[in-house]
Amino acid sequence: MKILLIFNHAPYDGTDLTWNGLRLADTLADAGSEVRVFLMSEAVDMAREACIPPDGYDQDLTQMLKALIARGVTVKVCGTCMARCGIYKNQPYFDGAEQSTMPALAEWVMDSDKVISF
Repeated sequence: MKILLIFNHAPYDGTDLTWNGLRLADTLADAGSEVRVFLMSEAVDMAREACIPPDGYDQDLTQMLKALIARGVTVKVCGTCMARCGIYKNQPYFDGAEQSTMPALAEWVMDSDKVISF
């Protein structure tokens, strides 16, 4: 099964939304699904080295994303959002987070069995 997870929220927005989405991605990959992740809007910060957990937050979302990439999950980042979004605007992105486009996201949506947005 092909599952696409789209992230829109800032990684550390005061909720566990992104953390839970990454946990779900990992669990789906464990279950044998083909998991794909697309980062948009403020979620692009998750693919930047500069994004570190705030004081008192016990999870490193960037490291969780890197672990997904290391296990073969494809991660694409909206190119337009890379240039204009996030509190770490103009900071570099790490390897494995592939710059992408809205047409590529549309293709993924049409090619997925399930699409989940966070």
